[in-house]
Amino acid sequence: MFVCICRAVTESEVHEHICQGADTADAIGERCGAGWGCGTCLDRLQELLLERTAVGRSAA
Repeated sequence: MFVCICRAVTESEVHEHICQGADTADAIGERCGAGWGCGTCLDRLQELLLERTAVGRSAA
């Protein structure tokens, strides 16, 4: 499923970038351009970041 239509970035790509250390929507954007077009995906990027942070906390 696409997270960013403008840059054709999928949810799995975003997860990859988060796993590689991207910890903000801007950091994800620097890696793949998501969030740097129309901005519609910024909320979803933030949700994915929060989900990953919550998973990381529960595993600790």
